[in-house]
Amino acid sequence: MNKILLSSVVVSALSFNIFADEIADLQAEVKALTTKVNKLEKKQTRTSKSLSEVKQHDAFDNVKLGIDFRNAIDVLDYKDNTTSESASNHSLLTSRLYLTMAAAPMKNLTFRGKLAVYSIWGAHAYYDSSSQPSLKDWSASSKATDTVMRIKEAYFVYSDAIGKQPISFSIGRRPSTNGFLANYRENEPEAGSPLAHITNMEVNAIMAKFDFSRYMNGAYSKFVYGRAHSGEMNNVYGTGSNPWGPYATQSSVDDLDVNFFVFLGDGYNNSQYQLAYQWAHIFNTKGQRVADSVNKAAAGSADLGALSFKVQGVGNEINDFLDDTTLFASVAATKYNPKDGYALLGSTESKTGYSFWAGAVFPDNFTEAGKFGIEYNHGTKYWTPMTWAEDTASGSKIAVRGDAYEAYWNFNLLGVKYLPSQIRYTYAQHNFTPNINCAGWVKPVDVDITSSDLRFAVSYRY
Repeated sequence: MNKILLSSVVVSALSFNIFADEIADLQAEVKALTTKVNKLEKKQTRTSKSLSEVKQHDAFDNVKLGIDFRNAIDVLDYKDNTTSESASNHSLLTSRLYLTMAAAPMKNLTFRGKLAVYSIWGAHAYYDSSSQPSLKDWSASSKATDTVMRIKEAYFVYSDAIGKQPISFSIGRRPSTNGFLANYRENEPEAGSPLAHITNMEVNAIMAKFDFSRYMNGAYSKFVYGRAHSGEMNNVYGTGSNPWGPYATQSSVDDLDVNFFVFLGDGYNNSQYQLAYQWAHIFNTKGQRVADSVNKAAAGSADLGALSFKVQGVGNEINDFLDDTTLFASVAATKYNPKDGYALLGSTESKTGYSFWAGAVFPDNFTEAGKFGIEYNHGTKYWTPMTWAEDTASGSKIAVRGDAYEAYWNFNLLGVKYLPSQIRYTYAQHNFTPNINCAGWVKPVDVDITSSDLRFAVSYRY
């Protein structure tokens, strides 16, 4: 019995020793695995950190490109009801390409640019065909010749704060076409910077913006100073009788620099209600020298102002239709002030013009994102805004001296969001000489001219 008991004790001791050795081996393996896992986690952390740094670097080290390519056909009709003269073009075919650029090389600093090609199908490739070979726009692009691409926008913005006051600084060619309210009729989701009622043209300027939203919802002000026209300069291209002094002039001439100062912003903007304002002063605006009837002379100054209001969604969640409806109205005035010996708008005295613009944009209720729009414009005899940009092929309806009526349907072709399209009809009754390129040397006189523009357009926007 003792032998059996002793044997059991010996076997148990041996088994315990073997089990202990196995536990020790397992503990060693677990320790080794833990060390490997820790090393892998550290390596993964370093890799993630490196990838994060690469992503952050790439985010600031690239230029984002975009495309806005529009093709349109316009049916144009004009009639002078006094003389019964008429003109028409029932198939004006155009293509417009925007190449957009955006970059953010560092915190608080951004760059935006837009290159534009806008052509009439079959038109000459050169704006001065008398001094250049006569080539069609569609053939010039496939030959070793000059096909014009222009800079529409190119500017940078630096944003920071002085104490608690946010401030932005910018310089370059501003996004100053299709501004506030005009973006709806152009089927563009974002409006340009100025109020389109008095400014719809590319400008080169310097800008400072002050954000006052801590005092009032969405409030801000911008101060803009720029140049719309450079006056006479001698020997710019190395030719002429004056062998020295390029980009300068020795004498006082009437072809002076046309500079401008603009003060604009939002007085209130809570996303539903927006009140915007703008005042602009133009120095050396072009008019007529009375003594010898020379046009396009530096004839004085002009002041332009507008107050625009928009309601984005009628009421407070009454129904889906009203929630997606936009209403807007704008009032504006222009005053041209000639200096001694000169005339503006055919007068040696200051002349003031007024304008009213109202519109509504609402869902079409049969497509997912389609909307109808209706607009009305009225302008008086001396109403003369800065509308060099084409808002209709038949002339600027915003600058109408009379009445303009417009209806449009914005929709996505085949339901594809990248194919925004439009059918638009514009009718204008001109009671006074139409304003073309804010020509201050032209006197408005009574006329009875009607114009219409029916447009079909489809874009690719990405």
